[in-house]
Amino acid sequence: MMSKKLPVFTLGVEEEYQIIDPETRDLRSHLSKIVDGAKVILNEQVKAEMHQSVVEVGTVICKNVQEARTDLRLLRSKIVELAGKQGLLVGGAGTHPFSRWQDQPITDDPRYHHIVNELQDAARSNLIFGMHCHVGIENREIGLQLMNQATYFLPHIFALSTNSPFWEGRNTGYKSFRTKVFDKFPRTGLPEYFDSVQAYDNFLDTLVKTNCIDNPKKIWWDLRLHPFYNTIEFRICDMSLTIDETMCIVALIQAIVAKLYKLTVANTSFNVYRLALIKENKFRAARYGVMGDLIDFGLKKEVPTRDLIIELLEFVDDVVDELGSREQLNYVYNILNEGTGAAKQLAVFEQTNDLTKVVDLITGEFTKGL
Repeated sequence: MMSKKLPVFTLGVEEEYQIIDPETRDLRSHLSKIVDGAKVILNEQVKAEMHQSVVEVGTVICKNVQEARTDLRLLRSKIVELAGKQGLLVGGAGTHPFSRWQDQPITDDPRYHHIVNELQDAARSNLIFGMHCHVGIENREIGLQLMNQATYFLPHIFALSTNSPFWEGRNTGYKSFRTKVFDKFPRTGLPEYFDSVQAYDNFLDTLVKTNCIDNPKKIWWDLRLHPFYNTIEFRICDMSLTIDETMCIVALIQAIVAKLYKLTVANTSFNVYRLALIKENKFRAARYGVMGDLIDFGLKKEVPTRDLIIELLEFVDDVVDELGSREQLNYVYNILNEGTGAAKQLAVFEQTNDLTKVVDLITGEFTKGL
């Protein structure tokens, strides 16, 4: 029997970049020159972020990983070029190794003033950089089921992306300290379980009606059914050092969604596990990256994270060729062999004991593959 063709799982990728002073290697405000310059060429694909030393980019809606890579390569190259004109560098990591948030000016925009006014130092100190991936799902009811099921895999994806071991000049002991910083915000972390889109929409509606949030985008979970677009958005990942790492993680996210979709429409769904259990795995991923153990809840035992990631590749294998993403997905083995961004940053620090050399790694790797 012929298996039914998968729908097109469109992709949108957002990345947050560090703008860096080549002399001090600290973060540096670009006074919106980079964003304004980029808007001329790239329209709405480039935005200012809360802190003036951050630039956020987003791809157009892409049909597959190849299109997403082409667009992201263009965005990375343009930002590097515009930063270069201001005598500045660009880097990719979840945190800056030594910058102090107290020294970084906030972007003058009513939206950010509102957030800072409400969240105070939790917002001011939120000097972090992530990568978000949208996967298009036309049917929101199915989208919600996929969100419930995909939550289980968030720690696996996150482990591969870990790239923020330093914070304010300290080795934090975590492979991703970014998530620890973001935990201070309300409505962050793993998503709640919802049994219907109606329940989800009611929840958003209640928060808006009671002035907890002024719009539903202020749900900052690690994974969310997007309130305005027909996508599910994965928000758990640290910003990657290289475009190869980003595209590998994007390919894995898309494959997980496609596989879970395939199971769902065949009336076999993946187990939904208790959130408190998945939190244990998220903590382990933040602390150890791919070098530790995660819990296999089916077996009720600890298993090396690397083994579970390889098992995950086998789980999605039957959708990969149809998605056309095998080359990108195979890069997982490079990450497992060479270590994540965090391991590379820590290796440089161990050799040099110099955080400016870690920044040089972050800016040097950024342009690789462009």
